[in-house]
Amino acid sequence: MFLTAKIKSVDFFRKIPRDLTEASLSGAGLSIMAAFSMMFLFGMELQNYLTMSTTTSVIVDQSSDSEILLIGFNMSFPSLSCEFASLDVSDVLGTNRLNVTKTIRKYSINKHLQTKGPEFESTPVFTIIKHDDKVDEEYIEGSVSLNSQNFDEISNRHSILVVNFFAPWCYWSNRMKRSWEKAADIIRQRHDPKTDGRIILGKVDCTQDTDLCRRHHIQGYPSIRIFRKASDIRDGKKGHHDHESYYGDRDIDSLVKAMEHLIEPIQLVAQKRPAPREGGCRIEGFVRVKKVPGDIIISARSDSHSFDASLMNMSHVISSFTFGKKVTPKMMSDLKRLRPYIENHDKLAGNAYINTDDSANVTIEHYLQVVKTEMMSSSHRLIEDYEYTAHSSLVHAITIPVAKFHFDPSPMQILITESPKSFPHFITNVCAIIGGIFTVAGILDSLLYNTMRLVKKIELGKNF
Repeated sequence: MFLTAKIKSVDFFRKIPRDLTEASLSGAGLSIMAAFSMMFLFGMELQNYLTMSTTTSVIVDQSSDSEILLIGFNMSFPSLSCEFASLDVSDVLGTNRLNVTKTIRKYSINKHLQTKGPEFESTPVFTIIKHDDKVDEEYIEGSVSLNSQNFDEISNRHSILVVNFFAPWCYWSNRMKRSWEKAADIIRQRHDPKTDGRIILGKVDCTQDTDLCRRHHIQGYPSIRIFRKASDIRDGKKGHHDHESYYGDRDIDSLVKAMEHLIEPIQLVAQKRPAPREGGCRIEGFVRVKKVPGDIIISARSDSHSFDASLMNMSHVISSFTFGKKVTPKMMSDLKRLRPYIENHDKLAGNAYINTDDSANVTIEHYLQVVKTEMMSSSHRLIEDYEYTAHSSLVHAITIPVAKFHFDPSPMQILITESPKSFPHFITNVCAIIGGIFTVAGILDSLLYNTMRLVKKIELGKNF
């Protein structure tokens, strides 16, 4: 009994007998209000506890991929042929990669950006092509002149028609002119068109018959195309051809040998490839670059062809242009949760950059400022993302027009860390809410009760 009494002596919450307490209507009202206040504030505190907190800081980029940057893209050029479309990469450190092909794909498209046929084969074109700079024989025009009026008639008359699309001002066209005519004369003598009819060589002056050259998607000069009877025109529609382009040597012996092989079962595969079915090209894929300022340039390129700059139109539509690894839908949902203000992850996606001035050489340039963001979620999952700002302009070009993407990675990065709220802190706040409201309600109840008693005493004193 003594031990029990000693323990009871340390009771902080001594009880008053119920018979000595008095309930009041004002006290009941304050109790109900206090209970609702406790529940409301408890709910707010619980919601705050369940919400993750984030901290944002700016630090020097020291991530694992700090030296290499992955750039992915999907772009459509309605007026650039896949035959000469080249993607080049350069940077301020001196890197200069021309005509990247290993990590990109090309598809011929029409003016409506619709893909026509399978992937365009980007096999390498010979950089050094042999020519006969001096032809001793007297100049003979052995090839037949073609134009829009007689092209279909002659192509249907012979099993194989090989055409040289040229421009009189072109250096490469003039260099090949004598060799082409001599080779055409040799083939004509060996395979008389009137008695044989298997093969004939022709030529088209693209400055005189621009419509015919445009119909066959000619952009570089000279372009040698091989048309086969019964396979070059599909579905009975003019201008839709399944044919090949010749990229071999341009000396007399090589041309004659190549023409002879065309009518033999065994053909020279290395010197030709399918010609583009349409005049446009869609380029998609990715490149790896150093994380320093640099450029991605898309243009018409060839070491053995000439281009008319006034006819080059680099208008394009961008389906996607991203930096870093591909963002999965799950990663994107986490990004939007951690960074709700992100509206458009890919700033260039869906934008069209059209040159409407056909009479001017116009280069389209994009300036991209790139910043990396790393986010550490509460589950210790690292999410990497790249954001960029884009500014585009159309400028007049002195040389061949190009589409240029100038990227400038920032040496800094944004680090966002997600962390859960402390449970002891949550319990402390809950106790503070309950105790604080209970205490304040008790003080208000006491003031209200004593005030009402005082008013009653004053009224009783006046009555007596």
